[in-house]
Amino acid sequence: MARAVHDPLQLILRIVLAAFYLAAGIFHLTAPGGFLRIMPPIIPFPEAVIAFTGAAEIAGAVGLFIPRTRLWAGRMLALYALCVWPANIYHALWHVHVPPLPDSWWYHGPRLAFQPVLIWAALYVSRPPQGHAATS
Repeated sequence: MARAVHDPLQLILRIVLAAFYLAAGIFHLTAPGGFLRIMPPIIPFPEAVIAFTGAAEIAGAVGLFIPRTRLWAGRMLALYALCVWPANIYHALWHVHVPPLPDSWWYHGPRLAFQPVLIWAALYVSRPPQGHAATS
């Protein structure tokens, strides 16, 4: 049986990503106003969607640290990052101002470009160590 090779970068990124999603989830649940402003008008039940996304972020952050749920937590956080991208696009293209966030392309451009990095990071940090089979 091969010995699992742990990737220190994977662990560091897992901690950073989990902290990011935990904080974002708490913020979604405790201060939904800014998120409501950037919600595209076509989305029904925006308050419920924001509460659900906050809970999903918290569950995903916790799930990244439970070996049995890590793979699915990463997959779901990647899917989540893909699904919220339209709100970020709406925020940028319709110039929805949400203080204290800036309303400039110096903010929106990097934010939109970073979304694929979040998707990749969620998949990367949830991979099983080399030498271990995925438990899906």
